[in-house]
Amino acid sequence: MIMRKLSNEILVLALCACTVVPAIAAAAPAADQPRTPDQVIDRVISNEQRLYTQIRNYSPLVETYIQNLKADKDLGQVPAGDKYFLGRANFAKGVSLVPLSETQSKGKKVFGSIGNFFSFAMQFLPDGFLQMIFIDTNGFDKQNYKFDYVRREFLGEVRCLVFDVTPIGKNNRGRFLGRIWVEDQDFHIVRFNGAYNGNGHSSWYFHFDSWRTNVQPGLWLPTFVYSEEKDLHYAISKKLAFKAQTRLWGYNLGGASQEQELSKILVETPMQDDTKTANDLSPIQAQRSWDHQAEDNVIDRLERIGLIAPKGEVDKVLETVINNLEVTNNIDVEPEVRCRILMTSTLESFTVGHTIILSRGLVDVLPDEASLATILAHELSHVVLGHRMDSQYAFFDQLMVEDKDTFRHFGFARTNDEEHQANEKAIQILNNSPYKNQLGNAGLFLQALDARQKEIPNLISGHLGNRVPQISDLKSTAPLDPKQNPQRIAALPLGGRVKIDPWNDQLSLIKSKPVGTVAEREKMPFEVTPFMPYLTRFGSDTVKPVAASAVAPSDVKPGDAPDPAKP
Repeated sequence: MIMRKLSNEILVLALCACTVVPAIAAAAPAADQPRTPDQVIDRVISNEQRLYTQIRNYSPLVETYIQNLKADKDLGQVPAGDKYFLGRANFAKGVSLVPLSETQSKGKKVFGSIGNFFSFAMQFLPDGFLQMIFIDTNGFDKQNYKFDYVRREFLGEVRCLVFDVTPIGKNNRGRFLGRIWVEDQDFHIVRFNGAYNGNGHSSWYFHFDSWRTNVQPGLWLPTFVYSEEKDLHYAISKKLAFKAQTRLWGYNLGGASQEQELSKILVETPMQDDTKTANDLSPIQAQRSWDHQAEDNVIDRLERIGLIAPKGEVDKVLETVINNLEVTNNIDVEPEVRCRILMTSTLESFTVGHTIILSRGLVDVLPDEASLATILAHELSHVVLGHRMDSQYAFFDQLMVEDKDTFRHFGFARTNDEEHQANEKAIQILNNSPYKNQLGNAGLFLQALDARQKEIPNLISGHLGNRVPQISDLKSTAPLDPKQNPQRIAALPLGGRVKIDPWNDQLSLIKSKPVGTVAEREKMPFEVTPFMPYLTRFGSDTVKPVAASAVAPSDVKPGDAPDPAKP
């Protein structure tokens, strides 16, 4: 009792320190601020319940990527198969997902199974991974949980109170067991780490680390979930080991930009009639304009559903590299070449007219500018060679498809002949470019991708375009023995370069500090790593780095969470 009393006093002191407004000298907390540990916990519970109501108004995109693991004597563990899911959340109906990727199996959304057809296999359930953004939607309160204060801790710029959370009672299957981080101003949960309680022969709950982002004043929404299991026994002589990343974005798809554009139009002065001086288009100009309209239609449609990021700083980086290639090769095409980023983790690149599109995942894993230039040179070659897109998209009815049909309706993959022609042209462009003496790095990247293609087929399978171009001439320029330079990085882990604003889908580059000497096991090319975001409060002007990074079973009781895996 003495120890418990002492810990409560420490927490009260901590809370008083947290509630002081820096601009005010008075030490007394605001009238509506919690003053005792119990009041803090009441506020935490209230905010969490409010979040479960608020999130019903949103339908973000949800992407889950899983890499199964196998033991390696030199590298520890390496990928041994992968699974991928992309869908749109429907929180109005609980934890529900509408798939955009092809994962349908007998009417149920599953990732596929682990093991062969004749063996006892386990299936991953996408809804179960999405459930990890919630602590407990059925009974997160003092009657079902015990809260133990641990300490104060900063997550980025956000000071937090840390609590250990333990289910109470015997019937606690599916209840959360772990640790929560609560920001110390309004007392929202910003991170929780642990697992749902109670595994069994019919279902498994995985360990996870779930993060939220302050996207609007007083609104912290789920953004990242990292999950990992090592040596989970699920059948006789069978083990499961995997790492998984779940990302959410597109909470406010186009909302802010559309309102700003409409406001701008309403306040502009009426346009002047310039028809007297306008020139009619020639047939060639008319065809170019028609193709450009189809290109703009597709880009606009994909941006509106959250698959392409709004224009931003990452596009400018890519366009700078394109400019370097164009200037040194005397390339002048009209309309000018643009670059955009596909939001997904899958490694793919393609062109839509004169717009070059690289996936976020591909930009993440490219180790240097020369490797980036190699991919862009290949796509630029399609533009220079006049490989056109299907102009049917100039008709607006061709864009009016449901989100779930996006990947079936849109396709921009090139033929084998076009890919071969683009590879040859890309070599010419690169040999005249500022990157001509660094092509060994690009070759090493392509070699590393070749070495892993059997283990990560879902990561390198394009949804809308082609997989990463295989330029055989470049692969032969790479050093025969990469170990000659042990610090050379062939490819980065997923999440190594780009971070996402989950509210407006804006992308920015990660600005992380050098890590010094890197051991061979730490290189992790194309691999899944944990999320460690640098949290900030909404409206903060400080730009900080971000670390690189289910259908419920019938016997689930109230308070249970859908299982990410089911045998």
